[in-house]
Amino acid sequence: MDRIFACVESNENIAERIFEMKLRGDFKKIKAPGQFVNILIPGCYLRRPISVCDKQGDVLTLIYKTVGKGTEKLGKIKRGETLDILTGLGNGFDLSKSGKRPLVLGGGTGVPPLYFLTKKLIEKGAQPVVVAGFNALDDCFYEQKFKDTGAEVYIVTADGSVGEKGFVTDMTKTLEYSYFYACGPFAMYKSFEKQAKTSGEYSFEQRMGCGFGACMGCSIETKSGMKRVCKEGPVFKREEIIW
Repeated sequence: MDRIFACVESNENIAERIFEMKLRGDFKKIKAPGQFVNILIPGCYLRRPISVCDKQGDVLTLIYKTVGKGTEKLGKIKRGETLDILTGLGNGFDLSKSGKRPLVLGGGTGVPPLYFLTKKLIEKGAQPVVVAGFNALDDCFYEQKFKDTGAEVYIVTADGSVGEKGFVTDMTKTLEYSYFYACGPFAMYKSFEKQAKTSGEYSFEQRMGCGFGACMGCSIETKSGMKRVCKEGPVFKREEIIW
């Protein structure tokens, strides 16, 4: 873990209450897709953990949704401002397990870290199939960016306003894949777990106090004992999870 001060390159509204922020700084501690940073937002006591969407050189891309006081304040940050950030947190996804055709499964604000993952999978020669789910067209983001990676991409919306109508698990029933990586709401995981065809990894969202393993506030019970989502996670193997 490093504490750095990063400069805001941009902070733009890209969908309904969805913002894309680009930061320039020393992000060498970001080693794997699925890791996150913890941002100190002016006027807020606790930092906010946000998954890494992309990393190119010293520029980090984050995508977040404004859902409370902290993220609303973050949405008002301007280009040129500086943010206090803890970087290199969490374990990230294990790309070595992917096989030739991994499934990359995301829902809502769980989609952003899967963009970095998809790019890295393609770099290593895999042919990922991406299934991203949203409530409606207004919530949808990064469809074209995922397609530009060369991945096979399916968009699913609950109301059918873009892509296929339904839920991501409706689409995954028909797909063949060598391994899976999932990031999204727990309800999506429980539904997908009933039909998963291979081993895989789930990235968990949990309320965090410190974000680096000291407070134990984000601990969950696994088959091998209590694990901290911020430290031993947020990514856990399918076989570790107690449903």
